[in-house]
Amino acid sequence: MALKDILKVMIVDDMSVSRGLMTQGLEEIGIKNIDFQKSGQDALNRLAVNPAHLVISDYNMPGMSGLDLLENLRSNKLTQQIGFILITGSPSQELLERGVKLGLNNLIKKPFTTQSLKASIEAVVGKI
Repeated sequence: MALKDILKVMIVDDMSVSRGLMTQGLEEIGIKNIDFQKSGQDALNRLAVNPAHLVISDYNMPGMSGLDLLENLRSNKLTQQIGFILITGSPSQELLERGVKLGLNNLIKKPFTTQSLKASIEAVVGKI
């Protein structure tokens, strides 16, 4: 069975259009086991009971940023090994440095293509 058939991915973004674009890209790659949450807190709650292999999160969300979500995931034994890709339209050096310190696995700059999404995922989980 191919990795893309078993890989569980969670998309975290407060914008429905962005969630839709990411879902479409994942489906084009062949990833079908996709969950999504509208906030970092909702993602934490879901991942605590139903872990994913990979989280793809927007950076700029109300309440809890993508990096705050990453920090929470890394501080919990049940979720600290989950792969984490951050998506942002403006990846500053400061944001990247904080992400690396927190254990960020990869970063995608908006707007993204299906090919850049696939390359970013493969850099974290291996060939899909």
